[in-house]
Amino acid sequence: MSPPPACLNFRAIDVIRKKRDGSELSRSEIESLVNAYTRGDIPDYQVSAWLMAVVLRGMTRAETAALTDAMLRSGEQLDLSSLPAKKVDKHSTGGVGDKTSLVLAPLAAAAGVAVPMISGRGLGHTGGTLDKLEAIPGFNVNLSAGQFRSVLETCGCAMIGQTAEIAPADRKLYALRDVTGTVESPYLICASIMSKKLAEGIDALVLDVKTGSGAFMKHEKDAAFLAELMVETGERMGKKVVALITDMDQPLGNKIGNALEVIEAVEVLHGEGPQDLRELCLELAGWMLYLGEAADSVNAGKNRGQELIASGRALQKFRQMVELQGGEPGVVDHPDRLPRAPDLTTTASTKSGFVTSVQCERVGTACVILGGGRERKEDSVDPAVGIVLHKKVGDSVAAGEPLATIHYNHETRAARAKQLLEASYTISDSPPPERRPLIHGVIGNSGEKN
Repeated sequence: MSPPPACLNFRAIDVIRKKRDGSELSRSEIESLVNAYTRGDIPDYQVSAWLMAVVLRGMTRAETAALTDAMLRSGEQLDLSSLPAKKVDKHSTGGVGDKTSLVLAPLAAAAGVAVPMISGRGLGHTGGTLDKLEAIPGFNVNLSAGQFRSVLETCGCAMIGQTAEIAPADRKLYALRDVTGTVESPYLICASIMSKKLAEGIDALVLDVKTGSGAFMKHEKDAAFLAELMVETGERMGKKVVALITDMDQPLGNKIGNALEVIEAVEVLHGEGPQDLRELCLELAGWMLYLGEAADSVNAGKNRGQELIASGRALQKFRQMVELQGGEPGVVDHPDRLPRAPDLTTTASTKSGFVTSVQCERVGTACVILGGGRERKEDSVDPAVGIVLHKKVGDSVAAGEPLATIHYNHETRAARAKQLLEASYTISDSPPPERRPLIHGVIGNSGEKN
């Protein structure tokens, strides 16, 4: 699908100047710029100048919606109207140990909601859903649109990467943003996320916007602004959207690293796993089921989610999806079939006291150093390595007691990661005065019922 031609009187320099001077761009100006760049009619240096003008001047809500729509229409949009179920997806802005998508897709599908999930790879210190899925032997995240639809029709959920046909403008613009210092703009982040998600043919979207030391949005006010922007953009385009502001001041769950996170997600589907991960999964599931009209309220959705886990139906959906996408379904009951690092080492506390903070970004970076993420774009990912936390904020600890176990394949990498992991913990004589809430707030969908 080729982008339509630019309007006859379009000149990139005029659009650059207009945004540079702080004026609002029209929908046709934004569409013409996006389409011309996607076709290759205007050079990188002009679009780089426009991106920087957006970073410095910002965008109005109407401009943001127009940019999202232009990026969405630059490629194929999936038509899933033949599926009778409501189509609902979930997107996280990224964190450390965040494996909720692996739980939520099969859980919502077990409730009768269709989940067409197009996910991403790890970015910086944050893990990526596709990298986790590919830790499962044979799992194919590169399905064609037809194969994607077939899996959806069979089991109600499918998890793949962005295809070449979906939002090509986003792929091209993101690559340019990555090398021009323009990634952090909330307006550009919003358009990037929402153009891909809306291309899935969904009816509703649940957003998990992270805030804290391990998030891209370190401050809650910035996370709330991005959440409001994405919710309004989605609603302008006729979708039900809600955003939860959730905590990423320490890793989510206890396991960080691709195969390790698959294990922990399966533990939750078995009705086990760490409390914070279970709690967040059920909260997000409640919203997915409510917006997908599979529950009359968010609380009813949460209760339904608990029932589907307890009955084993959510786990069976996960097993079915893994098998349909070419993966080894036996990992669901035999996690030892997942890749395992041959060597382990622990990092221990140097004093007795209480854990008052865990610098989340450092933990994520330590996992990247081990090989669990990419330090450079061309790096491959080692699915077996990672970190298991034994102590988190508020826990008491004795001198010499393990804080975490490192799973590694290379001693040099392990030494670097261990040093960083040790520096991420703060041990104090007194417990922290209060723990940060897991869910800081909810934005959007004023018709919500509890």
